[in-house]
Amino acid sequence: MKMLVVGLGSVGQRHVRNLRTLLGSELEIVAYRVRGLPHTLADQANGSSGEEYDIRTHRTLEQALAENPVAVLICNPSSLHIPIALSAAQAGCHLFIEKPVSHTLDGLDRLVALVHEKRLRVLVGFQFRFHPGLRMVKQWIDEGAIGKIVCAHAHWGEYLPDWHPGEDYRHSYSSRSDLGGGVILTLCHPFDYLRWLLGEVKVVSGVAGCLSGLELDVEDTADITLEFASDVIGTVHLDYAQRPASHWLQITGQAGTIRWDNADGLAECYRSDRGEWERFPLPPGFVRDTMFLEEQRHFLECIAGRSEPLVTLDDGIRALEIALAAKRSAAKSK
Repeated sequence: MKMLVVGLGSVGQRHVRNLRTLLGSELEIVAYRVRGLPHTLADQANGSSGEEYDIRTHRTLEQALAENPVAVLICNPSSLHIPIALSAAQAGCHLFIEKPVSHTLDGLDRLVALVHEKRLRVLVGFQFRFHPGLRMVKQWIDEGAIGKIVCAHAHWGEYLPDWHPGEDYRHSYSSRSDLGGGVILTLCHPFDYLRWLLGEVKVVSGVAGCLSGLELDVEDTADITLEFASDVIGTVHLDYAQRPASHWLQITGQAGTIRWDNADGLAECYRSDRGEWERFPLPPGFVRDTMFLEEQRHFLECIAGRSEPLVTLDDGIRALEIALAAKRSAAKSK
């Protein structure tokens, strides 16, 4: 099986390692490095040269696609996703697209049409769908463990300079508007998993600002309210400033409460009829990379036609729409 990886930054390298773990010698990987960017942007877009992973690297997308890969993993900055995805889809390649699928909605209608026309499989990289604790949360909600949901709150604060020690965070895509950065797009996972857990969102409002003192040209702090079609009220807090990092979820129902904390992975469910907490700890051996490994295992199953994508292109677009609506609301104060 031959795959093309576009962007060998930290997440692209992670996917390469995991695919090789899953496929071993059955896998051949080629890479495309984006050209024509200013030096600091090129470094962020491309990451590794590929040499340490023994990957043949192409300087044009046409050359890379001429290798006839069965799938393309799009792991470069968000603002560069859609042109790559359109060319890869036109060539008949299945797609793995890192989140968010883009920084605007431009070109997505064309991509959806191509995917349907050529019957391609697309998986969007929201790896928290593969977290055992959140999957348990989904099971509790689906079985009605806490009754009708009333409200939910997701909180994610994490100090941006700590993400990649030794690198200048100001050059990262997360901190640059020209690469599709900003805390709302970069930390958009809660928009996806809340929609997965609670259904469609009908109204979005938000406030945001650059408050961290980190010399960014994007918002680094945001509070967003989501009104769901089910009449659930959701709130999401995101920031690049919090130390120590904190990422957790709480869901309140008429008959109990569900909590999940990414720090230890523990999911808890309080059922008022029982008057006690039910706890679901992480399985032995789970590490952060386990989510990414299971994500790529699932992608391979999708390519083989044995599974339907757990996070579809439509899911990715819906999460992007929520994020962009939050940004518009914050900009317009309405």
